[in-house]
Amino acid sequence: MHHPLGSRAGTIRARQTRKLRPALAIGATILLASCTKAAPVPTAAEAPAPSDSARVYVTNQLDDTLSVINARSNKVIATVPAGTAPEGVAVATDGKHVYVADNGSARVSVLDTRTNKIVKTVAVGKGPSGVALSPDGKRLYVTNGGSNSVSVIDTATYKVAATVKVGVSPVSVAVSRDGATAYVANAGSTKLSVINTGTNRVSRELPAGRSPVAVAISQDGKTAYVANETAQTVSVIGTGDGTLRTVRVGEGPFDVAVGPDGRTAYVAVLGPGNVAVLDSGGSRVSATVSVGPPGTDPFNLEVTKNALYVTNQGAGTVSVIDPGTRKVTATVTVGNSPYGVAVSP
Repeated sequence: MHHPLGSRAGTIRARQTRKLRPALAIGATILLASCTKAAPVPTAAEAPAPSDSARVYVTNQLDDTLSVINARSNKVIATVPAGTAPEGVAVATDGKHVYVADNGSARVSVLDTRTNKIVKTVAVGKGPSGVALSPDGKRLYVTNGGSNSVSVIDTATYKVAATVKVGVSPVSVAVSRDGATAYVANAGSTKLSVINTGTNRVSRELPAGRSPVAVAISQDGKTAYVANETAQTVSVIGTGDGTLRTVRVGEGPFDVAVGPDGRTAYVAVLGPGNVAVLDSGGSRVSATVSVGPPGTDPFNLEVTKNALYVTNQGAGTVSVIDPGTRKVTATVTVGNSPYGVAVSP
């Protein structure tokens, strides 16, 4: 049974007694969305294979570690100590650093991808979980669920350039492709906070469902997709006029991402252990991909032209799904309670 604010809002005690259920503070990994109109998604035969240098980074919440996976071989090549209860993760635009939100340490750790060592830590607010980079890579936005704020980090100096007060229990953040706007999912409400990144102030709020725990933005910035955990829905929101469509996806939707084709949204759904695929209009579930039985707990996801990566918190694995065939092509064993996932350029 979920905490009233959703699985992201449990207590440390609950997290200890239900080891493989998502339950520390408020947390999320945010995956920035892509496109609304673009070329069709390549099939497995058409899409180029990942390069030997491509990496997948996975935070293991109960191990306090970061797993590094070779994207070509789907093998874990390193396990890196992180802070306490690492959650959100993002890769720098040049691929040289990885940013990890250490929820229990109230900090962001910076990994050097050449050495796989933490080289810097930045203190932020309480319960950091969601992270997202600006398109130019110069700013990192971090949701602080325990402080009801977003920290804006200058990635050149590793200093907090601004702290923005938002709604109740912010867990997820996504930045528009033009970098002008950041959208924050506030799990303790039914609202998104919209931040003007030029002024670092909340300019308005947008409606969502109960316990919005993840947000992704289309490439043109006109649509926000929001996973509402306790409502069992995804909100499809017009960012300009606030128009709202609601799609029921099943028990415990926990993350959402838009594929490179710009026509398809993917939703990690905890209860049934699957990924729900929304059609091009975002009006219905057109397919589901099972990653395991109930208890597998597909949690967060990231999609590239080659693969859809899904962290399975209950199973301690990452599922690799071919977005063309919608089949699981590999299952990678990682650490205890894998949470966030990000892929290097």
